[in-house]
Amino acid sequence: MIGLISATAAGAAASARLAAVWPGRVRVYEGPVGSCVQRAFAECEQLVCFLATGATVRLLAPLLTDKTTDPGVVCVDEAGRFAVSLVGGHGGGANALAHEVAEALGAQPVVTTATDAVGIPGLDMLGLPVEGDVAAVGRAVLDGEQVAWEPDFAWPLPALPAQVRAPEQSDPTPAGQGSGASRNTAPARLLLSDRTVGLAPHEAVLRPPSLVVGVGASKGAPVDEVYGLVTDALADAGLSVRSLAHLATVDAKAGEPGIVDAAARLGVPLVTYDADRLACVPVPNPSDAPLAAVGTPSVAEAAALAETGTRLLVPKRKSAPEGRAAMATVAVARRAPRGRLAVVGLGPGARDLVTPRAKDELRRAAVLVGLDQYVDQIRDLLRPGTLVLESGLGAEEERARTAVAEAAKGQTVALIGSGDAGVYAMASPALAEAGDDIDIVGVPGVTAALAAGALLGAPLGHDHVSISLSDLHTPWEVIERRVRAAAEADLVVTFYNPRSRGRDWQLPKALGLLAEHRTPRTPVGVVRNASRADESVRLTTLGGLDPATVDMMTVVTVGNTATREIAGRMVTPRGYRWQQDPAGTETADEHL
Repeated sequence: MIGLISATAAGAAASARLAAVWPGRVRVYEGPVGSCVQRAFAECEQLVCFLATGATVRLLAPLLTDKTTDPGVVCVDEAGRFAVSLVGGHGGGANALAHEVAEALGAQPVVTTATDAVGIPGLDMLGLPVEGDVAAVGRAVLDGEQVAWEPDFAWPLPALPAQVRAPEQSDPTPAGQGSGASRNTAPARLLLSDRTVGLAPHEAVLRPPSLVVGVGASKGAPVDEVYGLVTDALADAGLSVRSLAHLATVDAKAGEPGIVDAAARLGVPLVTYDADRLACVPVPNPSDAPLAAVGTPSVAEAAALAETGTRLLVPKRKSAPEGRAAMATVAVARRAPRGRLAVVGLGPGARDLVTPRAKDELRRAAVLVGLDQYVDQIRDLLRPGTLVLESGLGAEEERARTAVAEAAKGQTVALIGSGDAGVYAMASPALAEAGDDIDIVGVPGVTAALAAGALLGAPLGHDHVSISLSDLHTPWEVIERRVRAAAEADLVVTFYNPRSRGRDWQLPKALGLLAEHRTPRTPVGVVRNASRADESVRLTTLGGLDPATVDMMTVVTVGNTATREIAGRMVTPRGYRWQQDPAGTETADEHL
């Protein structure tokens, strides 16, 4: 919940605007400002104070305790010009909130956190818990000093700056054992590990969620017994509880209080599997007891190993309570790192048509794969240290394979394409290559057909189809059959890849097929380089279009029999009855 506090009429008006934009997300506090700040600080995760920064600082000062737990606070000036991230930029989410507030109010976000200011992710913003001398390591990163990067295994992360790199030595000294001058010249050291490690000054460790604890328990097993067994098993194996991803058990134990409450105490989810699935998981220590009780020869080990690629670290281990039989069993496994591939559509070319989600994915990527000319369009959006793998025209399948291969290494990868990545672009070849060992995210983009349609008017107002006239991957016989079907069905048709230097007869042929079902006066829109600096928009007719004026950078949209030119715009009526009904009867279809 976000608390909103104001002291003036202007502040109250701005507060009301936020409350209207974010229904159910905010709580408006009224009354004396000091008491409002105190109550909101205690009750809310974040605060937006429509007050002077000096006044806000004085009110907050007695309340601040720990930056990891204090609410994030954003301060908005009286004129609503600036949204200032004041307290808890990272831990409290104030930096992100400042951007949200600014967008909602038309203000300018002000973020002074050093890492945000220079476009480098802070150690506490990499999406993983971090321990150790975080301030010193973070300062070294900001100062451009060399930081030794020593991951125990790959894990998907945003790009790290170039100076954060693996030391030249292949046999690093264990953390906490004098890593500085004795091993390399790096003044700081950053590890990624699920092991418990001793950390020296200028050392920090990222904790990936790489561990799974499988749990079996008798009915009524006490939560303290389950919880204690989990933590002891991890500690005795030299593993960090902060790398625990979840507890896992059999479906029959999904409601067992001791297991449920142990997961809650550990702050992790409880994942359950049906007995038939667990029975198929090979384990080193099967038993007849769980087979008779829940239908699988193993619960703890099988549940720990149920995910593909996991490796058993701690075999089945029972609790040892005094004076009675054990009621809990655990096993610990390490998950295989799952890379992440985002297939990102960049839109038709204009920067303001690149979606916010696409920009977020570009900043999140450690590896970017794309056509060289598309990479140039968004290179400034990438974080320092992003590995860019670019290639020229005609290497689409190679780029798809490269992106999938990088993700399979455990990397965070963005594969870019123009328009929407799923429309005549990179999503198809990438997903054809990818297995179930990586996570894939599709990021939609504005297609060339949509961009052209917006420039022409409303040509896609009724049923429509897009057809590529390139026979590089599709035989012409198939393309021709599709064009004929679209012509007979009276669909608006958008032609992609209409004509090139070596392929100049397909467009006239396709137009001729449409002309068998449409008059020569049918409106046709010709848009070249939609949304780019040299865009051109032309409205002609099916009989008047000269194919020689069209190239590969052009989108050609042919109307259906109802499409009209109205006031210089290409319009395909939706077919509302009220448009033809003198009574003006509105239909529900209007709202689709």
